[in-house]
Amino acid sequence: MIEQERTIAGAMSGTSADGVDVALVRIRGNGEMMTAELLHHHHRDYPPELRKAIFDFRGREDAVGGLTPAGIMRRLAQVGREISLTYATAVNEALAGANMNANDLAAVAAHGQTLFHDPPSTIQWLDPALIAAEVGCAVVSDFRRADLAAGGEGAPLVPFADYVLLRHPEKDRVLLNIGGIANITYLPAGGQFEDTIAFDTGPGNCIIDHLCRKYDPKGNGFDEGGSRARGGHDRNGLVDFLLRHHPYFRKPPPKSTDGPEMIRAFETAPLPLQPYLGDVAAASEQNVADLLATACALTARSIQKAMNDFLPKLPDELIVSGGGVHNQTLMNFLRFEFPPEFRTSDELGVSSSAKEAIAFALLGAATLDGLPSNMPSVTGARRRVVLGSITPRP
Repeated sequence: MIEQERTIAGAMSGTSADGVDVALVRIRGNGEMMTAELLHHHHRDYPPELRKAIFDFRGREDAVGGLTPAGIMRRLAQVGREISLTYATAVNEALAGANMNANDLAAVAAHGQTLFHDPPSTIQWLDPALIAAEVGCAVVSDFRRADLAAGGEGAPLVPFADYVLLRHPEKDRVLLNIGGIANITYLPAGGQFEDTIAFDTGPGNCIIDHLCRKYDPKGNGFDEGGSRARGGHDRNGLVDFLLRHHPYFRKPPPKSTDGPEMIRAFETAPLPLQPYLGDVAAASEQNVADLLATACALTARSIQKAMNDFLPKLPDELIVSGGGVHNQTLMNFLRFEFPPEFRTSDELGVSSSAKEAIAFALLGAATLDGLPSNMPSVTGARRRVVLGSITPRP
């Protein structure tokens, strides 16, 4: 029997809304026995105006930009089109960079942009028909809804790929992804599919990025390398308060969260940082550095608390991926909180920058094969289901 082989473009834009990552992945086999070879990785930034519009929709409780309800719907439709065209351009650029074309692809597996996630409701904004038309191949999209319909959280979805690619026969591993939100996947040594534990631990980069946008609106929207946080002092009183009192950190899995919830928790906590959070114009560089250091500490300590509270035991290895690996201040906080072996997924042959896009390529392959790829032990769904909807090649 000849092993099935196909190439899929996994395309992902995270809650940080910095742009679209595309991974061209050669996939062999089916289901839990799949293997993935990264052929090419490409990132395309969102235009600044689009990124701002995404955050306006995600972060505001009032009418967006003073628009009428009809104006909001028009703008929402425009944003969906712009997101989809960015996805299509990113995929086409990735194909050109790899000297490939749409005929080489079985499909594009596209996650879409999270605009809202509060199970059982979710919005992953994307127009798959537009991507199919612009790229010229089938598109698999809308991965969360089937799990939600089965009673699950619709997240996290990446643990399927974590299990397929990174389980180990002798070592307990935690795969930690630090995007806008941080999430962990616990893979016990020699464990089966249903033994996997995974959930969102709380903030990843979302609070850090929010503070950068708020206090430096003309900047790049993130703390490059953690350089600004490095000069700050974390206010442990706030971190302690949130970890003790915010219901998300005490809630057992299955669970998932979203950036706006974590940002709101940080900014409304009634303890030491409130004087800093009032007058943006009056904030000194030291005040901002303290805020950023505190946000890093909250991310690291919430990850540590989640592992202590909700895993059977601490793992032999912590394997980190996602944009947070580039924030050295955050990484230093995390290493302090977690003494066992600490590695990046790059050391195991899985690009930390491309890992989530690779994961969606694997999820897309499972969809094309008609195989379930949700993990009820992770999402809380009543049953295993096939994820995603297929838009055919035009």
